[in-house]
Amino acid sequence: ELLNLGSLSTLKSFMNFVSDLKENNMKPLVILFSSLVIAIFVIKNVRKDYDFALSARIAMSIMLCFTAIGHFVFTKGMAMTIPPFIPFKTNLVFLTGFFEILLAIGLLIPKLKVITGWTLIIFLLLMLPANIYASMHNIDYQKGTFNGNGLSYLWFRIPLQFVFIAWTYFSAIKIP
Repeated sequence: ELLNLGSLSTLKSFMNFVSDLKENNMKPLVILFSSLVIAIFVIKNVRKDYDFALSARIAMSIMLCFTAIGHFVFTKGMAMTIPPFIPFKTNLVFLTGFFEILLAIGLLIPKLKVITGWTLIIFLLLMLPANIYASMHNIDYQKGTFNGNGLSYLWFRIPLQFVFIAWTYFSAIKIP
């Protein structure tokens, strides 16, 4: 039934799923999948054919722009996620925000998509320690406090990071 997009109950189930994701601070995943669905249909209407790899890269680019905004809006909290031994935290937060925007653009340029894909995978792996540090110290990056979800967040965040890596690999590097 989930694959029958014409079904009202399927749509309702999908909307409930999206609502649950929003409540659990999983906005990047919501943005990623929502953008994917929209990109699939737009590309189908424009090109009269499906291009799932391009749709996936567009979705990842939109998600990266969304998360980059967080670097500029939640700078204090994002800086708190960086371990103390790393200097220039605020500058690093801004730099990584700009870098995410550049990666988003690179995924959409055909000649750059493979190198951008590998760069994004390395970037995602390098960001994982900051996510672990933030969870270990209960950092809520949006509020800039130590009232975050703690280690339980890692049960979602680590698999999510690997979803992003696989998504990037299969849409930008290993294209069928």
